[in-house]
Amino acid sequence: MMTEATFDVAVIGCGPVGATAANLLGKQGLSVVVLEKELDHYPLPRAVHLDHEMMRLFQSAGVIDRVEADMVATDGHLHIGADHGVIRYMGTVGKPKPFGWSNDYFFYQPELEAHLRAAFVDNGRIDLRIGATFTALEQDETGVTVRYAQDGDDRQVRARWVIAADGSRSPVRKALGVQLDDLNFEEPWLVVDAEVEGPVTFPPLTGVPEGADLQRLSVMMCDPTRPATIVPGRRNHRRWEFMLLPHEDDAVMMRDENVAALVGAWMKAVPHRIVRAATYRFHGLVAERWQVGRVFLAGDAAHQTPPFFGQGMCHGLRDVANLAWKMAAVVNDGADEAILATYQPERDPHVRGVIGAAVAAGRYICELDPAKAAARDADIRAQAAQKQGETAADLIPAISTGIIAAGTPSAGERFVQPLLADGRKLDDMTGQGWRLFVREAGPDAAILAGDLPDGGAVLGWLEARGVDAALVRPDHYVFGTGSAADLLAARDALLGTKQEIAA
Repeated sequence: MMTEATFDVAVIGCGPVGATAANLLGKQGLSVVVLEKELDHYPLPRAVHLDHEMMRLFQSAGVIDRVEADMVATDGHLHIGADHGVIRYMGTVGKPKPFGWSNDYFFYQPELEAHLRAAFVDNGRIDLRIGATFTALEQDETGVTVRYAQDGDDRQVRARWVIAADGSRSPVRKALGVQLDDLNFEEPWLVVDAEVEGPVTFPPLTGVPEGADLQRLSVMMCDPTRPATIVPGRRNHRRWEFMLLPHEDDAVMMRDENVAALVGAWMKAVPHRIVRAATYRFHGLVAERWQVGRVFLAGDAAHQTPPFFGQGMCHGLRDVANLAWKMAAVVNDGADEAILATYQPERDPHVRGVIGAAVAAGRYICELDPAKAAARDADIRAQAAQKQGETAADLIPAISTGIIAAGTPSAGERFVQPLLADGRKLDDMTGQGWRLFVREAGPDAAILAGDLPDGGAVLGWLEARGVDAALVRPDHYVFGTGSAADLLAARDALLGTKQEIAA
């Protein structure tokens, strides 16, 4: 069996996470081979939601022009209690967009996957091999040999690193012997996708905020008779998620007549066609190890999130963005390969924080006891009164360790991306690498905040924190704030090499 020339990275799995990894890596000049076992992308919708941070990553990957037209910006999340009154509203209508994009977008996964694969031709050397089924891997000090079956033949390819984005059942994770940490949440739900020709009919609801459009919100009905979620989609696509009750059988509930009855109650006389119905166990699971030598787990292979805030796929895209800039720093700039060991320490607490919020929401959403549901509603309303203006973006914690200047104001937070006077966004002007924003003259290539045509947004950000400079990582998280010279020195010490900053 002949081994081919070494790629920088082998990506196993070409769903949205694997395809985004390939685009991010390829755009930065790394050679990438992508192994995908299926001959075509999955033809039905699975993930449906992403947020502003993912749109910004699509900017970084050079794919935004391909994907944006099929994204539908929506208005946030609404939770309805047992009495059909609002208990929690995380809406974005009329609120600023500090990151340059709307907070919530819905999409049709087959379209997104097609766009991401089409972008491979734009992003350097990306070799997509379909019908390639992973079988085994072997590691040594310089790389990984990945074995796979394709067209009836046993083949192998060599790469410096492997990113396993091969899904929740991840054959790579199993081959590595990595166990999953169970966060003790498992509930059965029926997920139904439909094409609809009119608005969803909601029961009479109370307390809906002025200006909130139910057709543009992800609505969670926390009704103990049948918890359910209704979410918008692109064009005429809608999704329902129905909790299965303790006495109900998965197979029985997936029968056409039962699916039709559940969805029909929300559609009244509106014509609609069921596209897909499937039962799932909503889990909270996190891999105990995300890195084994030169192999990195990403996306559902590394963690599985209850979908109550729509962050499952977002987690995976954050994973590969974290890996991509670090791998590029090693290959292109001679950074110490040890920086890759910061992947799990940075991402694991981040993921667990969001999963914790989703599990907590899931526990109250799935309450089936009417008395406990009523008490829950009163408690959540009281909490919500203390969180005026909450959005789902507030659920995302800062990076707390790793390649950051810990202890400086806003270190580990996502940096803003204001709109510019000419209609572009900040990253379109500054580029996608390391960026140093300063209040006054600083090192060469530093960006003087006062000169930006952003209405004073970046300067205001610096002034609000009382800092002279902010150094922003290629994945748009703040490395740290303070003295420009000190930040650059701290960054280079952590990376083991001097890095350029965007001009």
